[in-house]
Amino acid sequence: MSRSQFDPAALARELEEFSRRAADLLPALQAAAGQAAIDATPSELVWRDGAITLHRYRAIARPAGAAPLLIVYALVNRPSVMDLEPERSMIRSLLNHGLDVYLIDWGSPDGSDRFRSLDDYLNRYLHGAVQHILDRHGIDALNVLGVCQGGTFSLCYTALHPARIRNLITMVTPVDFKTPEDLLSKWAQGLDVQLMTANGNVSGEFLNATYLALMPFRLTQQKYVALATQQQTPAQLATFMRMERWIFDSPDIPATTFREFTEWFYQQNRLVSGTLSIGGLAVDLAAIRCPLLNIYATKDHIVPPSASLPLQQLVSSEDYEVLAVETGHIGMYVSSRSRQLVPQKIATWLLERI
Repeated sequence: MSRSQFDPAALARELEEFSRRAADLLPALQAAAGQAAIDATPSELVWRDGAITLHRYRAIARPAGAAPLLIVYALVNRPSVMDLEPERSMIRSLLNHGLDVYLIDWGSPDGSDRFRSLDDYLNRYLHGAVQHILDRHGIDALNVLGVCQGGTFSLCYTALHPARIRNLITMVTPVDFKTPEDLLSKWAQGLDVQLMTANGNVSGEFLNATYLALMPFRLTQQKYVALATQQQTPAQLATFMRMERWIFDSPDIPATTFREFTEWFYQQNRLVSGTLSIGGLAVDLAAIRCPLLNIYATKDHIVPPSASLPLQQLVSSEDYEVLAVETGHIGMYVSSRSRQLVPQKIATWLLERI
């Protein structure tokens, strides 16, 4: 805008209107915060190892006949985003297709968990949850949906225990941790993880602030400006508050796990180079031969497509399929495009491989 076009009075009116809208928004957000406490999809706690729990969701449709589906989520943030609200629930949509859905919840590590390792997560907790499901159903193998870092965990587990996994689905899952588009990888390369973990666990609040700082305008200022300038219904405000609650509810990460994952995956890229060992066992992705569906988001700033797509060249699965969804990382869980496409695809894909 040239100086001759600048209108101080018009700018003052716009700022005054913005301030008025922001002030009016506060009581509406306070009311929405109460509405945001909606009950999750009913589930039953079926197994526990310390703070690690396994939940089975109550069926809401006729069983489709597929093997049980275990959802493995990341350590950062809560898996509740998979069941944000009835209209935005990946889990509820999967249940609607007749799938038998389980979810492992990693809980909230405290100071006593600082020495918990990747070996613990994979070969103790995840292995224990898988074994419980297999024993409960009297089967030899189940289906797994691994999400984000949970997808990386699922790949490692499947490589170590291939006979236990019938079909594997990875969603927004990093595989190559050193691609040029990976902003999180660029941040991780310079970390002194020994220093960061010297005094114990890594704060979830710190990690969450790091993720938001990767794209600060889009993930912070932009959404709050839009909230104050666009008309919002009470239901839309309640959804906004649920998302905010989820975003800022980040558990701490055990010191040993954070150190191992950052060094072995981000800094040394061992999963791609074939030099990764967990619990003294070599993790070779070529050992994965089961059918594999890899779902990625085309606008993902946490796990860019270039970090996920190399998977096909690393596994031995002859039955391999890719699904690209035009959304971002969080949009994969809650966007209307993803809600319409992803659960239907997962259910159809699994039922074709019973």
